[in-house]
Amino acid sequence: MADEEPQEVVEDPDETEEERQDPEVAARRAAAMAFIRRYGDPVLRSRATPVDRFDDALRDQVARMGAIMDDALGVGLAAPQVGVSQRLLVYQVGHDSPLIAVINPEIEWSSDDEETLEEGCLSLPGVHVDVDRPVHVRVRAQDEHGDPRLIEASGLEARVLQHEIDHLNGTLILEHASREQRKEAIRTLREQERDAEAA
Repeated sequence: MADEEPQEVVEDPDETEEERQDPEVAARRAAAMAFIRRYGDPVLRSRATPVDRFDDALRDQVARMGAIMDDALGVGLAAPQVGVSQRLLVYQVGHDSPLIAVINPEIEWSSDDEETLEEGCLSLPGVHVDVDRPVHVRVRAQDEHGDPRLIEASGLEARVLQHEIDHLNGTLILEHASREQRKEAIRTLREQERDAEAA
C-alpha cells in the first residue's frame, strides 16, 4: 500500500549488504555476537537490579557495551543482554550520534499515540515482529557519573529506549507480538538451535 509507514528494525540481527561485502565487518560482528545472550538464557527473563555504584568499573562496562553494540551493528543494548543484571542500557541512534548511557531508567510519561513497526533483537537473531509502542516518551535516569539525565524522545529514539527498558524488566519483543508471529519466531529460533547443534 502506498500510505504504509516505512518499517524500522530496532536491533538488526541479520546480515547486511555491508557485511556480505566486507569480511572484516562480518568477523567483528560474529565476535561481538558471541558476547550476546540468546533467547532461553534466564538473565533475559529476570528484572535487572538498580545500579548503586558509579565508578570506573561502571564506566568501563558502558564502553564495553558500546563497543559490542557497535560491532554487532545494533542501535541499542541492555546489560542483561551481555549477562549483567544491572539497570543499564546504551544506545546510539545514527552513526554520528554520541553513545548514550542510561542508568536506572524510569519511563515518566508516554504519549497516547502509538505506532506499529517491525523490531528485531540481537538476543533473538533472525526474528522480526510487529510491536506497538508510544511514539513519544520521557525517561528519567542517570548517566554513567550518577548525574540526573532526562530524555525526551520521539520516533526511533523513543522506540529504542522502550525496547531496551523492556530488557531491564525481563520482557522480550515476543511478548508484544501476535500469537502467530510469536509461534513463527519460536519455530525460527528452534531451527537455528538444531542447525547449531548439527554443525
